[in-house]
Amino acid sequence: MSPRSFYVALAVLAAATLTACVPVQHVSGRSEHHNDFGTPVGDQRVADGGELVMGLSSEPDRLDPTTSSSLYTRYVMSTICEKLYDLDSAGSVVPQLAATLPTVSPDGLTVTIGVRSGIVFADGTPFDAKAVATSLQRHFSLKTSQRTSEMGPVKSIEATDASQVVLHYKRPFAPITAALADRAGMIMSPAALAKEGDGFGDHPVCVGPFKFAGRVPQTSITVTRDPLYYDAKDVHLDRITYRIMSDANIRAANLRSGDVQVADTISPQDIDALAKDPALKVLQAPSLGYQGITLNTGNVDGVGKPTKPIDTPLAKDPRVRQAFSLAIDRQTLVDTVFNNWFDPACSPIAPATPYASSASNACPAFDPAKARQLLHEAGVPIPYPVSMQVSNAQDQLRYAQALQASVAEGGFDLKIVPVEYSTLLDVQKRGTFEALMLGWSGRVDPDANTARFLSSGAGGNYGGFHSSTLDNLLGAASRSIDVKARAALYGQAVQLIQQQNPIVYTYRLRNLTVRSTRVAGVEVYSDGVVRLGKAAYLQNQEG
Repeated sequence: MSPRSFYVALAVLAAATLTACVPVQHVSGRSEHHNDFGTPVGDQRVADGGELVMGLSSEPDRLDPTTSSSLYTRYVMSTICEKLYDLDSAGSVVPQLAATLPTVSPDGLTVTIGVRSGIVFADGTPFDAKAVATSLQRHFSLKTSQRTSEMGPVKSIEATDASQVVLHYKRPFAPITAALADRAGMIMSPAALAKEGDGFGDHPVCVGPFKFAGRVPQTSITVTRDPLYYDAKDVHLDRITYRIMSDANIRAANLRSGDVQVADTISPQDIDALAKDPALKVLQAPSLGYQGITLNTGNVDGVGKPTKPIDTPLAKDPRVRQAFSLAIDRQTLVDTVFNNWFDPACSPIAPATPYASSASNACPAFDPAKARQLLHEAGVPIPYPVSMQVSNAQDQLRYAQALQASVAEGGFDLKIVPVEYSTLLDVQKRGTFEALMLGWSGRVDPDANTARFLSSGAGGNYGGFHSSTLDNLLGAASRSIDVKARAALYGQAVQLIQQQNPIVYTYRLRNLTVRSTRVAGVEVYSDGVVRLGKAAYLQNQEG
């Protein structure tokens, strides 16, 4: 058996083992996949009231939009903490708590945001420009903030009156509107911030169709309908319970039994069978993000702290990191492990966006011989040992085991260290890893897929990577409003990233969510967020 045949066979074996001997059913091809983002309730006849239960694949981190870094936190926050802007199903930015899209001065240094009137937070505190400025300032300046780099080179933030906020910039920053359509745009009650301080995430208060009701760690999070919400007439459910179900098989079983009405991150091992169930509906959307492996090159004391040299060949020598990338047969791995549902990825730029280019779409060829040659040139022992921490979710372990066999062909001895997802988030922030496999759900503007993780000192630069050349490229891209010019700059950035490999990109998933046909108004867009805020049971079908 050839080395390639061996690890392909291993992937199939791992898939069968981790799904309790359920046979892997290979779908006929990607061309059959079609987007279905779900639809609003619209004129469907729906019931008022009821509890909806969502099976959540991983536990969110703290429910603080300033400090959180989990996709699953975004699910919950979408129901309790609205933003200045949001995305629609087409991926366009639209106002939510803002009155209009921002106005930008000709020099790009002043961004003016009008905010809506007649709105209150869930605790009754008035929503106004001063409250918005308070949240934006916290996002930008809090020591533990994950939003600072997303907001760009802010000089100052002020509420010029009750209905207008102005951001003054040191340099133009084109991605700000897109950033405010995600966690950087979530607005928190200033009264709750004053009361809770750093503990805000334990008792979050915002504007949303629902309000936080309680959390049982590692078990569930509950939100209840907010009667003070400005659009309360379009909110139908009394309660949503997010039940933590990390096992994909258990999520699928609970969907079939009706114990949960929605479940996210459905495994490609289960999706074909669930799609045939007449009581269930599959929603699927492409992803703006990526899955990848962060290699620690300088995060010694924790993200945001000054980087320090790490005395290992993997951290010091880009030839070793490039060899690791060349040892990954991305296409074969993704097809085998995920039954053709996902796609290989080699960069942080999603191909189906206007910022993609031939340079950003280019994929390093699988070349284990070249990988071994680079390791030999670097003077390291072969096989070269690498320890990789990974979430203990079945699909992640399935991929990691197949990856282990693939990189062995290129001269690596990959040790897999499974950990809980929430622990993995802490590990990447602390820098207590050599290699770490974790994905990013993606954003509509590529700055949040690139600069957030790769700019020197950025809050998401978990690998502690530093390159002044890359900083300059990403900085120039963020200052330009010309899409073609930005695409070219991101293409150049990708070429540099693929030389240095601080993050080795592996695959790009599809957002696979399943809902009960008894429920309407569940929506999932390419940002990966499952939107439940205005969902409802169809009339006479609540339960």
